[in-house]
Amino acid sequence: MNGRQEYQKWLNDSELPKALREELVSIQGNEQEIEDRFGKTLDFGTGGLRGVMGAGLNRMNIYTVRRASWAFAQYILRQGTDATAKGVAIGYDCRHMSAEFAREAGLTMAAVGVHAYVSPYLCPTPEVSFSVRHFQAAGGVMITASHNPPEYNGYKAYGPDGAQLLPDVTSEIHAIMMQHPDVFELPTMALDEAIKQGRFQWIARDVRSTYVDTVVRTVQFPSISQDQRKALTVVYTPLHGAGNVPVREALHAAGYEKVHIVQEQEEPNGDFPTVKSPNPEEPKALELGIGKAREVFADLVMGTDPDSDRVGIAVRSKEGEYQLLTGNQVGALLMEFILRTRQAEGRLPKNGIVFQTIVSSDLGRTVAASFDVPTENTLTGFKYIGHGITRYEQTGEHTFLFGYEESYGYLVSPIVRDKDAVQTCLAIAEMVSFYKSQDKTLLDALHALFARFGHYREALISVPLQQKGASNRVQSVMDGLRQSTPSVEGLRLVAIEDYKTSRRSHVDASGQETSMDTLQLPKSDVLKYLYEDGSWMAIRPSGTEPKIKVYLAARGQHDEDCKAKIQHMQRTIEQHLQ
Repeated sequence: MNGRQEYQKWLNDSELPKALREELVSIQGNEQEIEDRFGKTLDFGTGGLRGVMGAGLNRMNIYTVRRASWAFAQYILRQGTDATAKGVAIGYDCRHMSAEFAREAGLTMAAVGVHAYVSPYLCPTPEVSFSVRHFQAAGGVMITASHNPPEYNGYKAYGPDGAQLLPDVTSEIHAIMMQHPDVFELPTMALDEAIKQGRFQWIARDVRSTYVDTVVRTVQFPSISQDQRKALTVVYTPLHGAGNVPVREALHAAGYEKVHIVQEQEEPNGDFPTVKSPNPEEPKALELGIGKAREVFADLVMGTDPDSDRVGIAVRSKEGEYQLLTGNQVGALLMEFILRTRQAEGRLPKNGIVFQTIVSSDLGRTVAASFDVPTENTLTGFKYIGHGITRYEQTGEHTFLFGYEESYGYLVSPIVRDKDAVQTCLAIAEMVSFYKSQDKTLLDALHALFARFGHYREALISVPLQQKGASNRVQSVMDGLRQSTPSVEGLRLVAIEDYKTSRRSHVDASGQETSMDTLQLPKSDVLKYLYEDGSWMAIRPSGTEPKIKVYLAARGQHDEDCKAKIQHMQRTIEQHLQ
């Protein structure tokens, strides 16, 4: 691709929006910037599109959104007339240009004959998944860049079951997209004409009501009383995102009356002015929420990310201090609470199953095993959990009970097929209400899990790589690890799982491979090192940024033991990656 020629084509287009034209004029003569914007294109990858907004094929703008939508529509057209008639549900979050991108996606779909259901207001990602299933649509689109910085936006694509598309489908869509290099020749329609022809339809507001009502009906626990709910004091912050309305509506409908909102973060704002990062995994994201909690003596603080599919929490200790919990800790606590409560209510099926990813803590699996409930591991990415739910729904072999990943994403009810912070906020409130009625906190419950199953501690290290040549550097790092295994002080390696080659190699005390098993999961560039005491380390490239992600998990007799093991693993891998 000739970046300079493509740049000139954009600059010469008479219908280019003024803001994009001014942007292009401002970079005249900057060949490096021109090449970065026009010498390559945004991939339609495993998460759809995600990138910085601006002019260029390698940026998020109305033209790259049209191109992705055209390719997705072509894929749907190939599925037959039935899929074409079912159409696509489209939603968007609080980010700059999200509403415009959603409308453009719908108008491009409509122009090629695929019916578009488009949300008239910002909504959480799980509501799009719900809408796909509600309309029995052929697919869905969510305009969001999740927790990325304000200058980013993105495009998530969903299949007819409401789960994000798997890599084989996104690869096919990307190939279709690359067959139409001229973004200015893509078909679109005027909004009035698309509505008149019945190809573009605004989603009615009662779909939001149906979603919230269904969340409350399927997530609430019958054994939690209204008095218990009324006794709970909650602080909630949407972090300027899309969760404000649906989360509050769900909590209110369930009977939670003492819900305090962080007013500084209540209104949608794509600049996210009160946080460095709108990511509930970041401790600073909940600082204002914790400050509010101290004022009202709240039991629980919850914060959701911009598209409200993930939630982070802090809980008050007996001493009145607020402590953040990790995604793995919340996942294990929810696992235990859901299974035990359903068992007590007589709602725990004999064929139940739970899901977690290969980089999530083993504490959740251990908890599930204590209820004789099997755990299915998936690759990183909630789409694999979503498709697993659909698979067992079709076969009847298992009944879904709970799924989670360590990065603060959870699913309680299969009414959607993606992580759902609206559901999770309600489930967490139910859990905290239960423990409060017993004069316990979530910290007490967590320590009880550790006392019963042993201590677990996890850490995540991100090793950034320079943008220029990052893909080659990533491959070099992963190739190097396959040639030379890190040796961690005090931990005996017993197996190496290579998800790229689908091999599990068993290792003896001398470090020699003794046998090999075949891994059943799809191929992925992930290495996982398993140690004799139950600790492990997993390494993979980031799917959205130029960096290596290293997951560290320690199991021990006490927390200090786990901390020491984490430190040994971290020191080893940092030296190895230098």
